[in-house]
Amino acid sequence: MRWREMHNINLDREILKLIEEQPEISEREIARTLSVSEELVKLRISNLHDIREKILIMGNGHSVQNNLKKVLETENYNVVNASDSFSALETVNAERPDLVLLDTAFLNTDGFEICRQLKASPRCWWVSVMMLSERDKAEDSVKAFKSGADDYIAAPFNPLELKARIGMILRRSRI
Repeated sequence: MRWREMHNINLDREILKLIEEQPEISEREIARTLSVSEELVKLRISNLHDIREKILIMGNGHSVQNNLKKVLETENYNVVNASDSFSALETVNAERPDLVLLDTAFLNTDGFEICRQLKASPRCWWVSVMMLSERDKAEDSVKAFKSGADDYIAAPFNPLELKARIGMILRRSRI
């Protein structure tokens, strides 16, 4: 990583720290505190993105997915639900998640086939995929792994196990 990129990352962290400590702080006060120009502070704030790990839930919109979103948000993940207006590949490419939680029956489509497409795509192959299923059948877990999934879990989901599995996948993807 180049020096300028490292400097910007550190500056972004300092700006965020000041904003968290003093939500009412002005850009002028931030600039003065960090000994940088106000224009630079404005630029860095406009370029800030949510730096939390992003999890994309591709499900049928059941209450299970809504509950799952709430559980994961309490762990400080940036959780988004897939829109059915785009294809799965377009959604992953647009959202650029760190992990996809993919229902095996996503929007009346074969989730296993979607996983195969994601892993075969030059634009999406890198994304980690955890398959979720309402059915607890051995052949489904085998099918999930053969389609390229990084993990598979069947309902009912134990929240502690699910969070541990997600954490493990995200740690492994950072390496």
